[in-house]
Amino acid sequence: MTVQGSTQALAQRGCYTLVIDLREKKWIKVGRLGRASFPRGTYLYTGSAMGGLGARLLRHLRKTNKKSHWHIDYLLRCLEARVSQVLIRLSATCQECRLNQRIASLPGAEVIIRGFGASDCCSGCPSHLFYFFKTPRVDMLPFRPYPLSLPIKEKK
Repeated sequence: MTVQGSTQALAQRGCYTLVIDLREKKWIKVGRLGRASFPRGTYLYTGSAMGGLGARLLRHLRKTNKKSHWHIDYLLRCLEARVSQVLIRLSATCQECRLNQRIASLPGAEVIIRGFGASDCCSGCPSHLFYFFKTPRVDMLPFRPYPLSLPIKEKK
């Protein structure tokens, strides 16, 4: 997989939202959070990359040759999970929880596993991963991400 977009933007700090399509229901063990049933549908995961967006995003998109370090790694290593879109917001300060709380307010947002991606959260977020039975319109998110949407191209 490759990330295409502004190299300059990807070298900067900021927050990101991964739009993940899960093609079928899966039981997944998520580190210390334990096993959980992940229904088929769309998931929005919000994270931060204060050391630079590019390296973090490329790591998330890689299916092989990585240890499961973050909660999201357990979901993304699943063959039925596919990142369909990446949204980024450039910021010198961490806006992760603020953006995540906006996503949580979208109609249909559900928490599947409490604490997912929120181990170091200081804002009381129940999760940094939200499930949607019906794919939400990311262009309708109640915040304005950096105007760069990165299509993910599969290498054949």
